[in-house]
This record gives sequence, C-alpha cells and structure tokens, in this order.
Amino acid sequence: MNLLKGKIAAVFGVANERSIAWAIARALHAEGAELAFNFVGEALERRVRPLAQELHAKIVLPCDVTSDEQIRAFFQAVKAHYGGLDILIHSLAFADRKDLQGDYVSTSREGFLLALNVSAYSLTALCREALPLMEGRDGSIVTMSYYGAEKVVPQYNVMGVAKAALEASVRYLAADLGPRKIRVNAISAGPVKTLAAAGITGFKEMLHFAELKAPLRRKISAEEVGQTALFLSSPLASGITGQVIYVDAGYQIMGM
Repeated sequence: MNLLKGKIAAVFGVANERSIAWAIARALHAEGAELAFNFVGEALERRVRPLAQELHAKIVLPCDVTSDEQIRAFFQAVKAHYGGLDILIHSLAFADRKDLQGDYVSTSREGFLLALNVSAYSLTALCREALPLMEGRDGSIVTMSYYGAEKVVPQYNVMGVAKAALEASVRYLAADLGPRKIRVNAISAGPVKTLAAAGITGFKEMLHFAELKAPLRRKISAEEVGQTALFLSSPLASGITGQVIYVDAGYQIMGM
C-alpha cells in the first residue's frame, strides 16, 4: 500500500530482533518509510547496526536519551540528511533491577529519578528536539506503555509509576503539538518476551496469567504492536491524538 512512502521515521529503543521497536521499524519500512535508529554503547551498537542495515537505514547513531546534547546531535543529523521528520517512535524504558523486586515503598530516590528520567521524561526531551523537524508535516509520535500504568502489577513497581507519567505526558504533548499538526499517542501492549521484559521479576507468570484471562485467550505478538504503530503513524489515524490504544488481546477490559 505504501502508506508511508516518502516519510522519515526515527525509531528509539531497538535492542535486538525481538524488540517491540524492531517490529515497529519493520512495519514502517514495509510501508515505505525511511528509518533512523539510535543505540547506546558498543554492545547495543553491535546488535542494532546489522538490523538497521537490513532496512537500509542511512542514520544509525549513538543517542543516550538522558543526554540533551546527544539528543540534539541525533536530530541535527536527521535534519542534515533528510531536512525533516514525519514519525517518532519512543520504545524504551529502564529501571534498576532491584527496584523491580520487593515492595514499591522501598524504591530509592535515585532509582525513582532514573526510572522516570529514562522511561517518561525522555519522551518530552525527544519531542522538544524533534519539533522543529516535524512541525506542519502532519507528523506522528508513538510511545509504548503498559497496563501497570493504571493498575497495580506485582513487581512492576516504579516502572508502573513511570508509565503513568508517560501516559500523562502523551496527553499534555498532544495538546501542545496538535496546533502544529503533530499527533501523539501511546500503545499499551500486553506482555511480550523482550530483553527489557527479562528484567521484570515474575514475567513468565505475568505472561501466563494474561494469556489465561484475556478475552482472546492468547498472548500478543510484537508484530501486532508493530501494525498498530503503523496505523497510528499513517494517515489512517489522522483524527487520533492523545490516546492510549490497547493491544493486549482484550486483557484491559476485564475486572474479576
């Protein structure tokens, strides 16, 4: 269909071929988008660069989202090469492993600030630097959330608080950027086996429980999340902004 022919997309958060960000990148590329990728550190570069080359990406650059300087340099490179940007994918989060164990009340100040900085504030920081490249281009920004933002999920702890902040940021950013023809939405995905998920204590039990209780009685795939991100990034979703879209086999609707 070439829904995104001629569009430029920056994808943040690819860690390996099982990443949700990678599934999103593949979906965008299949519909004609040209891609730019970030990585953090040499270990991730060794994983990300070959994947980016598969999709003929011309920009693969270091960008630690806790560094305003690196964020600025990344988007300057995009501007120099492409002149603008149409799509921004924010698919990254981080918390210290010890803060994803035990009780939330034990979260340290340092752990709290780290999780909120990487997992929530980074969206605002990326949007601020991307704005001059996206303004007036009917752009789309998509970030990744999880049900732990609104309900207590054991061991998700500070990450749930960070995702709640992220979802609130989506609404405020949508209000800010809407007049500039930029949409901002979140996808709340059900549990998917990724590198990040491996750091959550009891993740296998979470995966099994979601499969058992979701109306569709199955797990979701990263590819299903990728297709939803494609929809939100395309003209098909031109009237949608400030929303959290659930891709969880229906789990979110269930009570008891």
